[in-house]
Amino acid sequence: MKTVALSTLVAQCQAWMTPDRYRDYDRARNGLQVENRGHVRKIAAAVDCTLATVRLAAASGADLMVVHHGLFWAETRPWTGPRMALIRALLEADLAVYSMHLPLDAHKTLGNAAQLARRLGLRRLKPFFRHEGESIGWRGEWDLDRGALGQRLGEILGRAPILLAGGGQQCRQVGICTGGAGAELTQAAAEGVDTFITGEGPHWTHALAEEAGINVFYGGHYATETFGVRALSEKLGREFGLPWEFIDHPSGL
Repeated sequence: MKTVALSTLVAQCQAWMTPDRYRDYDRARNGLQVENRGHVRKIAAAVDCTLATVRLAAASGADLMVVHHGLFWAETRPWTGPRMALIRALLEADLAVYSMHLPLDAHKTLGNAAQLARRLGLRRLKPFFRHEGESIGWRGEWDLDRGALGQRLGEILGRAPILLAGGGQQCRQVGICTGGAGAELTQAAAEGVDTFITGEGPHWTHALAEEAGINVFYGGHYATETFGVRALSEKLGREFGLPWEFIDHPSGL
């Protein structure tokens, strides 16, 4: 079976993702988070790095996980109980972890937003949704009603989205920022879109969408962020001749 040096794969991912351009959350820790013994034969893509996904990746025979949400979101805590079980599972499987957050949301071809926009058939794509000086979403043109957009979105995501119908019936300028951007829907409206697609948002955004005069689709945090890890892993596998597999472990959120 073909093997590729872990360092080679990481260097290529870093070159594609350019993480230094983005000011991410303090604990995102974009890049290689766990080493293995230095070689990779199979890649597993997953949205989250958890004990469940690590065990599934190990069972698949992977020795590199490419994830969107890595190991360091919460404050560092003692390596006991479930935390120790997670670390033990990684070590026993000799499983490396490469994590990429906002740069993977934003990427112009491999990113969550760009991938979803193209699947929807949005036209004339442009960068959208500024965060700390960089755009982390994409916007495009659509000329159908929001019912048709909701139906198409549901087909792509595999679940019916929640609609906050604060805008008009027709959706012409559609912006996408995947994940948990609902609380910032006024920013989306200020950037000139009439429809905003994201993963989730708090209850009070229903009134906020009406006040802003914008349609909002909540497609699910997990469901809107499966695209980037798939695309990155597929490209990496194709580039280096390695098999890859998507580890699907939906949160339902």
